[in-house]
Amino acid sequence: MNLGRVYFSQNQQLNHAAINPVFSLLSSVVGEMKIAGMYRFMEPAEADRLFADLQDMPTVGREAHVERLLTTERPNVIVVVLESFSGKIMSRLGGLPNVAVNMDRLADEGVLFTNFYANSFRTDRGLAAILGAYPAQPTTSIMKYPKKVDSLPMWTRQLRNEGYDLAYFYGGDADFTGMRSFLVTGGFDRITSDQDFPLKYKLSKWGVPDQYVFDATLRALQTQRKTPFLYVVQTSSSHEPYDVPYHKLKDERLNAFAYTDDCLGRFIAQLKRLPAWKNTLVVLVPDHLGAYPKDIDYFDFSRYHIPMIWVGGAVKSPARCEAYGSQIDIAATLLSQMRLSYRSYRFSKDMLNDQVRHFGYFSFPNAFGFVDAEDSVMYNCDNNQVVADQGRRRGYNLPYGKAFLQKLYDDLGNR
Repeated sequence: MNLGRVYFSQNQQLNHAAINPVFSLLSSVVGEMKIAGMYRFMEPAEADRLFADLQDMPTVGREAHVERLLTTERPNVIVVVLESFSGKIMSRLGGLPNVAVNMDRLADEGVLFTNFYANSFRTDRGLAAILGAYPAQPTTSIMKYPKKVDSLPMWTRQLRNEGYDLAYFYGGDADFTGMRSFLVTGGFDRITSDQDFPLKYKLSKWGVPDQYVFDATLRALQTQRKTPFLYVVQTSSSHEPYDVPYHKLKDERLNAFAYTDDCLGRFIAQLKRLPAWKNTLVVLVPDHLGAYPKDIDYFDFSRYHIPMIWVGGAVKSPARCEAYGSQIDIAATLLSQMRLSYRSYRFSKDMLNDQVRHFGYFSFPNAFGFVDAEDSVMYNCDNNQVVADQGRRRGYNLPYGKAFLQKLYDDLGNR
């Protein structure tokens, strides 16, 4: 039973009233039992001390240290969430050429974040990081707990409160893994999913191919009257089994990535023709770790290295940001550019603020990774062993990674 299926309103009291109270109570109790007491690596005071070194707590005047990337403080925002993309398929990040050719071109046109990392291995956890600035958990997903999601200070809802018009576009099942309740809580009252497309377009295991999702988004943009707006487009065609209506590359995985990249390129070309383009920021970011090559495993740092690109008429000029970060940092970085408060996002940091420590965090089944310019470490919580450690200061980031995960589960348990 997916509790999120009954969410229908921006009024959370109405959504909670629609949920079976007995089932909800049992679900909550079982969930709390699984979370309580997990990942106790150190004394609470030591975890607090280490975690404090990692936080970005904005203060008055801090913005003086932040490079301004945008021409406006209230741009239209379009976030494109790209299924399973990674640096492995982008030549601008040292990956293969001739696969994500449009992503490579857009990286040259906009701002490319070169040391950016996925937070997780699953879409539900990735969306919570991208849209809710909440780190991925190695044993569960906050999306499974609607009442915990209610307490997240999601930046999408913050923009709605600032007057933004919100819409979400996805070719798959919006009720999968509690996604609908998450989006409704995040302020989205217009959610387009597989149910909203003609049956003839449902051509793949995951629903509607990306080209039709981008087409639906473009039609909505052409009739969008209220500004500013926030649109989120989630792709799915580059997910296994990689069955796409496109034939360019022999490798089925690479061909699926090339297909989504082609759809994206066509979408951006059409978007540039709209009057809204000059005031629009497009954020391109994958949903989670990469799926290429086929045999890559969880303990390869490069699997978590993903692109983030900011492009659009609202971007001042092409640039590269070499600061380390991950999907949870989108919130603070974007809100800082808009001169909006991000104090509520305790795990997020402004990647353009030179006064804070920059790092990337990620998790996968019962393990975590913590990376920065000096040390990259992975830790297996099943056997309490370091499985990878590289850089000039090996071992330095291990206590910080442990403290981060411990504080994350403290936070999750208290929500």
